[in-house]
Amino acid sequence: MANIDHAPSRTMLNLLHVLPAFADEAELRLNAIVELNSNTINKYELITETGHLKLDRVGYSSLAYPFAYGCIPRTWDEDGDPLDIEIVGVTEPLVPGSLVEARIIGIMCFDDGGEVDDKVIAVLADDKRMDHITSYSQLGEHWLKETQYYWEHYKDLKKPGTCKVNGFHDAGEAVRIIKECEDRYLSVVDPRLVD
Repeated sequence: MANIDHAPSRTMLNLLHVLPAFADEAELRLNAIVELNSNTINKYELITETGHLKLDRVGYSSLAYPFAYGCIPRTWDEDGDPLDIEIVGVTEPLVPGSLVEARIIGIMCFDDGGEVDDKVIAVLADDKRMDHITSYSQLGEHWLKETQYYWEHYKDLKKPGTCKVNGFHDAGEAVRIIKECEDRYLSVVDPRLVD
């Protein structure tokens, strides 16, 4: 996984535009770029033009992210950002800005102030502790409640009532949405890339 299919370069590659979304589609493995770890209220985002991390905002409340979080290369969601990914069950903090392979276990459909902002749900692909988890439903009822509560309330002190979870779905639905986001990337972002 440490090597990418790209010739060595004297300039820094922006992994967001170089790597494919799927590391291995048959195994439901995605490439994911880590933006932040769980238990933080700081929201970091990848700068799409450079690939660097930027502190986008400090959360308005004490609600901390309950999972590691990042984005999927060469995807573009309807909100005008790369498709988001929640990486659950991480035992050791991940290095923000690092590349991981994550295995899809579902997707959460989400409306953020009127914009579609879906979140792929995944586990680290090479963490043997998570091999038995093949569906978000195996994370338990409390995980579902906690995740829904987080997303529906994390902006309450800024814009109350603007976020709505529209359901959790299986890996098949996640793959369908990822492919839509890949197509959107090819039509919206790829034509604007410069060498």
